[in-house]
Amino acid sequence: MAGSPDVPQISVSACPADALLLDVREPEEWVAGHAPGAQHIPLGDLPARVGEVPRDRQVVAVCRSGGRSAGATGWLAEQGYDAINLDGGMTAWAAAGRPMESETGGPPTVA
Repeated sequence: MAGSPDVPQISVSACPADALLLDVREPEEWVAGHAPGAQHIPLGDLPARVGEVPRDRQVVAVCRSGGRSAGATGWLAEQGYDAINLDGGMTAWAAAGRPMESETGGPPTVA
């Protein structure tokens, strides 16, 4: 899956509350910590599971630092989605103090 390197970016502070946060990280990264309400589809699974991504709202793609999600954003845009990349990824999300949760029973981390 190739995406354009010139994909639109959005900062954590400008991320709309009603946007769908699409987390494209690997399962172990998701389990360690993710945004509440985010949708998890690992990047490698996205082409097969794209039908699970709603088309009726903006999609903000996120990974750890923004590289994988930039590829996802470009590809989703090619499929007709209103997609934008979260600049800095979950690292920036956590640094901004935005809410996170984990599936480990411990405090959430960005893995």
